[in-house]
Amino acid sequence: MEKIQQNMIGESPALMAALDHLSSLASIDRPVLILGERGTGKELAAERLHFLSPRWSGVFVKINCGAITETLLESELFGHEAGAFTGATKQHIGRFERADNGTLFLDELGTMSLRLQEKLLRLIEYGEFERVGGSKTLQVDVRIIAATNADLPKLADAGKFRWDLLDRMTFDVVRLPPLRERQGDIAELAHHFAVKMVAELGWPLFRGFSEVALEALMTHGWPGNIRELKNVVERSVYRWGDQENPIDAVVINPFHSFDQDTRDSQGKQEPPEEPKTNPLDTKAQTSDGVWPMDLRQALHRVEHDWLTSALEEANQSQKIAAQLLGLSYDQMRSLMRKHGLRTRSSRGL
Repeated sequence: MEKIQQNMIGESPALMAALDHLSSLASIDRPVLILGERGTGKELAAERLHFLSPRWSGVFVKINCGAITETLLESELFGHEAGAFTGATKQHIGRFERADNGTLFLDELGTMSLRLQEKLLRLIEYGEFERVGGSKTLQVDVRIIAATNADLPKLADAGKFRWDLLDRMTFDVVRLPPLRERQGDIAELAHHFAVKMVAELGWPLFRGFSEVALEALMTHGWPGNIRELKNVVERSVYRWGDQENPIDAVVINPFHSFDQDTRDSQGKQEPPEEPKTNPLDTKAQTSDGVWPMDLRQALHRVEHDWLTSALEEANQSQKIAAQLLGLSYDQMRSLMRKHGLRTRSSRGL
């Protein structure tokens, strides 16, 4: 139980309401349907429900109905006898038998075929089934928890899901909130994933997120919910690579640069175009605007000005400034040394 509680991270009102709902159903030995968008933690919720129930000492068996073809799914759920089909050289014990006196979690229930839905309905009603290719009726005592992100009533209206099965599967329905409804949990979840990634990389300490990085995390829409947040945080820690300073940028889209991801996540407009000044306009680039000029000195001054401007735009982050200027991090550090530049520390540091 402790493991599940650790994984269900957050204290937002939306999450607390869902967890309270799960807890109230734990002792009631009836099928439960968990609804939620992809990445909201439906499997963790099902595990929590199992470990809080009187069946906690039994096994928790899970299967993704959408990841297996109909023929294989039938065999995986109900088992098969030797010789039931080509390649069935020995008897196979299905998930229902393995989950006897425990809990079976059926993920992506809405993808199950009508034929298998009929067999599932019989098992729920009578606790009876036969293995594929067998004639012996077997009995099991299994609590079924199902999950989906599909609109099952709509599928039932379209004839793609059995209404009678839907009635039996929905003793109660628990809705898991998407991450966008759990704003107060984002920072805690991000910190949790970052600490684990830092440990995996062998870093001595996680230095935290900067205000800019936290703002990017808080303002992104998270269509992939917790799973997407985990991937983004792990990718950002790895890409940042700086063990001594807080993470100053998040990489939401691995095809984007740090700065583009940060702007996109915050819903900001693209920065205004720089004044269309011709860099070869000597009146704009020379100190006195007249000939003759020292080209090397003028270029050195322009390079210095672009470096300082990029650092200001990047809030003194050399990594982000390098991205803004189309440079590698090593090139950026080399130019910083060349011009004697140093990033300014924040107050109090």
